[in-house]
Amino acid sequence: MDDLFADRAVRDRTLARADIERLTGRAQCLVDCDLEEVDLSGLDLTGWRFERCNVRKADISRAKLEDTTWQSCRGAFVNFTGADMGAARCVASDFNNAAFRRTNLQAAKFDQCKLTGGDLFEVKGLEIHFGETLFVNAKLAGHTFRKATLTRVDFSQADLRKCDFRQATLVECSLREANLDGARFDGADLRGADLGGLQLFDARQFRGATISREQAAQLLGQLGLNVR
Repeated sequence: MDDLFADRAVRDRTLARADIERLTGRAQCLVDCDLEEVDLSGLDLTGWRFERCNVRKADISRAKLEDTTWQSCRGAFVNFTGADMGAARCVASDFNNAAFRRTNLQAAKFDQCKLTGGDLFEVKGLEIHFGETLFVNAKLAGHTFRKATLTRVDFSQADLRKCDFRQATLVECSLREANLDGARFDGADLRGADLGGLQLFDARQFRGATISREQAAQLLGQLGLNVR
């Protein structure tokens, strides 16, 4: 834990909204605290650190969460709708089925996180970093990944309609059985992506992208052709 918070960490507590309100006014650090189903909507938690906290089903909508840190948190079905998470850092946290609709994620970073089934429709902000993140069955329609480098991101069965992957590089990523209707891949490097489930008639989705010889062989194999 950062020394910055060492003198004011709150540990091993079950907290209610009133407890959090009493702590507001300066950045705090919560360690191993239980905030399950707590209403934190609209609060100013700028700069707070949450470490190994349980925020399952908590309502943190419309909260000010700029520069917050979420380390190894458990947050299934947490509601971040409309919150400001600019420059937030989320590491090794489980936010499956979380709601991020219309959330500001400008310059936010997600590493080794689980966002399976998450709703990220109409999230705001550029320069969002996703690394080693699970987006299985997530809702990301219309999101831009333009010029991004995505490493070990799993988009399997995700809703990626009208997403912008132009000039993006996908390294050890999966697009298996994702909904790619209207997505753009001009200039993208997909040689490190799993395109499993892709049918030949869907190949037009990747017009202008670079794929590997092996990927091309899989597509042409549907026509009975062999690539040597």
